[in-house]
Amino acid sequence: MPDTTIRSNTEVVLIGAGIMSATLGLILKELQPDIKIEIFERLDIAAAESSDAWNNAGTGHSAFCELNYTPEQKDGSIDPQKAISIAESFEVSRQFWAYLVEEGKVPSPENFIKSIPHLSFVWGEKNVAYLKKRFQVLQQNQLFKDMVFSTDLKELEQWMPLVMEGRETKEKVAATSMKIGTDVNFGALTRSMFSYLSTLDGVTIHYNHEVDRLRQNDDASWRIKITDLATGQKRKVYTKFVFIGAGGGSLPLLEKANVPEGEGYGGFPVSGQWLKCTNPEVIAKHAAKVYGKASVGAPPMSVPHIDSRMINGEKQLLFGPFAGFSTRFLKNGSYSDLPLSITTDNIWPMISAGIKNIPLTKYLIEQVRQSTEDRIKALREYVPNAKSEDWVIERAGQRVQVIKKDEKEGGILEFGTEVITTLDGSLAVLLGASPGASTAVSIMLDLVARCFKEQAASPEWQTKFKEMIPSYGQTLNDNPELSDQIRKHTSVVLNLNQH
Repeated sequence: MPDTTIRSNTEVVLIGAGIMSATLGLILKELQPDIKIEIFERLDIAAAESSDAWNNAGTGHSAFCELNYTPEQKDGSIDPQKAISIAESFEVSRQFWAYLVEEGKVPSPENFIKSIPHLSFVWGEKNVAYLKKRFQVLQQNQLFKDMVFSTDLKELEQWMPLVMEGRETKEKVAATSMKIGTDVNFGALTRSMFSYLSTLDGVTIHYNHEVDRLRQNDDASWRIKITDLATGQKRKVYTKFVFIGAGGGSLPLLEKANVPEGEGYGGFPVSGQWLKCTNPEVIAKHAAKVYGKASVGAPPMSVPHIDSRMINGEKQLLFGPFAGFSTRFLKNGSYSDLPLSITTDNIWPMISAGIKNIPLTKYLIEQVRQSTEDRIKALREYVPNAKSEDWVIERAGQRVQVIKKDEKEGGILEFGTEVITTLDGSLAVLLGASPGASTAVSIMLDLVARCFKEQAASPEWQTKFKEMIPSYGQTLNDNPELSDQIRKHTSVVLNLNQH
């Protein structure tokens, strides 16, 4: 039989049509308009997995309200560094989105970003003391200077009437508020970005295409075998650079690439569910993102929050997410994903990390065993008057927490995002979950600097970086004047009614 395989040559291959690939593709086309890019996605649309609005928290993880980014140290002090770093990264994302809107490359910012206060809410003397300390530490920083702390019941009722209605007033409660918070629909944003990318010369997007094999050639280039899932047609693509941004599907592809930098990496899948409100009157009462404290052992994606969202033009109210365990690596994945990912390289790091994370295992077992009544009971800690008939279960996203080899400890479970790049810069892989989407621009800028070193250092690319990101090379937290100027500018461009 004749070989009917389609062959093509390109400069860049992006695997996975999520926010990461969309961001990297756009950045590269801005830096080098004639660059040739091919994008491959297993599903029939962009942003159907982790980037979809139902599958992520949508807070625009700016670290205003997520308490897991400001851990309390053994001596009682609060470490703000992770929160500051994430807030910085989110400001970079906002600048890039504002640039795309100004240039007419992404239309209608109101379709993907809206203003909404970000609140942290706690109860009990110990938690109130923690929140006050966190507030005092963060408010000293430029990026958090607008944070307000309150224990006043009347003020809290104004901030979050649904949360305070019917609450037992004997218990000590406190909250912080950041009015300049946002709600980001990363699915809508990603699809807008791909819509623009698809109009550009030199960009080809292939949906319903699955990557079967990746092999590096002697000259450091890559050959990739791909199947068109709709027709069965085989394809071979030859390229200088590959980015794997396939969410939970990235780990199996990293293993297929067979590079030394990928040795020892494993993945621990965590699934999620929301309680979704179906009563329009209840939905209308809440207009904030209210985050609480995570349970002991809970992964970051499971920090409880009562969350007002705009999804596909409709106001939604979600509570959760409730964590669970599935052996799938993607929402649309296979139950064999986890067993097939175990290799002789990563089995010990995975066992070792599992032994050290017994509280997480215990937490996930408890979550899986929860009944609907148990979930409603958890909801009533945040919405005391919640009625079970007003809420239904909605399936949320699937995340794969990174497990990596460690010489001393055998294996470490990482809750953040991890970018792996080969020594020659020809392959980059993004693993992990939170904070993910909201920091995509910073992650991709760093990736470009690592994988396209010579071009990134050139005056032409440096000038373009500064055009796309006005604060490029500077730290907003250390520069109040620039920070205020940029926040004001991006708020105007993105139609955010922020002060």
